[in-house]
Amino acid sequence: MSLAMSRPEAPPAPPAIPRAAPIQYGTALLVLVLVAGPLLPVLLQSVLDGALYDAEYNLTLANFARLARTEGFGLVLLNTVVLAALTTLVAQFVGTLAAILFGRTDLPLARLMSEFFLWPLYLSALVLSFGWYAVYGPAGYLTMLWQSVLGEAPWTLYSLAGMAVIAGVSQAPLAYIYCLSSASITDPSLEEAARVSGAGTFRTLWRITLPLMKPAIAYSAVLNFTVGLELLSIPLIFGDPAGITVLTTFLFNNGISSPRPDHGLVATAAALMLAVVCFLVWLQGRMLGNTRRFITLGGKATRPRPFRLGGLRWPLFILAALYILATVIAPIGVLVLRAFTAFLSPMIPLSEVLTTGNFVQIFEYPVYSRAVWNSFVVSLVGGAIATALIGLVAIIVHRSEFRFRGALQYLALFPRAVPGVVAGIGFFYAFALLPGLGFLRNSIWILVIAFTMRFIPAGIGAVAPMLLQVSHDLDRAARVQGADWWTTSRRILLPLMRPALVGCFTILFISFFKEYSTAIFLFAPGSEVIGTTLLQLWVQGEVGLVAALATIQVAVIAVCVAAVRGIFGVKLHG
Repeated sequence: MSLAMSRPEAPPAPPAIPRAAPIQYGTALLVLVLVAGPLLPVLLQSVLDGALYDAEYNLTLANFARLARTEGFGLVLLNTVVLAALTTLVAQFVGTLAAILFGRTDLPLARLMSEFFLWPLYLSALVLSFGWYAVYGPAGYLTMLWQSVLGEAPWTLYSLAGMAVIAGVSQAPLAYIYCLSSASITDPSLEEAARVSGAGTFRTLWRITLPLMKPAIAYSAVLNFTVGLELLSIPLIFGDPAGITVLTTFLFNNGISSPRPDHGLVATAAALMLAVVCFLVWLQGRMLGNTRRFITLGGKATRPRPFRLGGLRWPLFILAALYILATVIAPIGVLVLRAFTAFLSPMIPLSEVLTTGNFVQIFEYPVYSRAVWNSFVVSLVGGAIATALIGLVAIIVHRSEFRFRGALQYLALFPRAVPGVVAGIGFFYAFALLPGLGFLRNSIWILVIAFTMRFIPAGIGAVAPMLLQVSHDLDRAARVQGADWWTTSRRILLPLMRPALVGCFTILFISFFKEYSTAIFLFAPGSEVIGTTLLQLWVQGEVGLVAALATIQVAVIAVCVAAVRGIFGVKLHG
């Protein structure tokens, strides 16, 4: 008998444990709990006659009737719509004009101006509001300078128009990104045909380029109107002192700021806001789905020729530079300068008021330093956890045979329709309703959970496009070699997704670090973050400490953006 024949047969390999189903169903269940968990309590509370956590309550629709009869609520709705509409008009006009000037003309230093123009996108609207107050508020640097030279300043931020300007400038980068993308892919032959026919630069822009940008303008307008409805910081800082209430400040004042919150009224108003925003997000999806009929770029890789501005080149450059100076550099710069002064006034020499006392106080008082530390922990740990979840969701949705992957994709994108204040109220009710989660209620981990839910769509938007570019042949090759779905995902797809995951983590870090609207309903002593502490300090009138804390937030975000773009070459906008 030969040696080969005498060798005992190897035992059959044990059957592989199927890992795909538990991972896929577990991920889907987790996303379902994250998204539905805070929304169902809000909807339930809106139809109860008592607090959700009371021992006894009855179902009722009286809350809706009571909300409609609430004194001044009609004016609240009108203010909300007017502010959102004015904000959208400002944002669309400025963003569209900037997209054409910086993206389609020979304007000098267009790329540098584009970078400055995008900065409001990275910063919290809360910080930008403080910056505008430091420059253009009643005691603002430019306001006092104007009054000392020319008399009373002709502007006021404490009005719907004033708030709309601040919000419109903050949201203009959204319109800019969509319109720039549209303007850069239009078919050059259409513009060339117009030029050959004798049309000048501005006639070609008006008759050819702008009409082709209509889908991008319309889509970004709906997006900006949606964001305008959700504004909290700007109406809270500039609207409340003037007696101008919008829906978000109505929720804030009747919820967290009230000594005896009316839970039925708050939940009903939140449910109304959720329904409106859901409709607007659905409208965005319909509009985006119908934009293929506006596509003019064919298979040839051509780049539109920049429009020549001629004699208007330098005058338009000066106007664009003044805009960026007035709306981006001045608010941020003066806010930072205020952080390093005891008092900032054009009538007092700067050398006499320079100090680092505001920063010393921030790091000497535990409540302030803890807010900075908590923000770092929530952003680092929460961003990493959320990135891992989002990467897993993207792989399941786009590279698996999971039977519910379509539903999972819809579920993961649904938080786009959940305003921050509604998410905060919902998590507050959810954690109050479930007594077993009480240990999380007064910790930073409730913020990690809430922020993760809020920003899943932003992370999906950063990861999914790159995953869709990876060839399916790699999956098939791994399967031929015997690898299961999870091994293929872990060994092949995830390593290829690293740049996208880095971009996703950076976007989530920045989003977590600047978020405040969700946190104001959830934080407790010991779980403060920068955004909630900024609001508390503002109410107390501590302008120097507000400026110092805001400067820390600006510095961290600036370093983060510069690092990810310089080291990894990842852009943080579409």
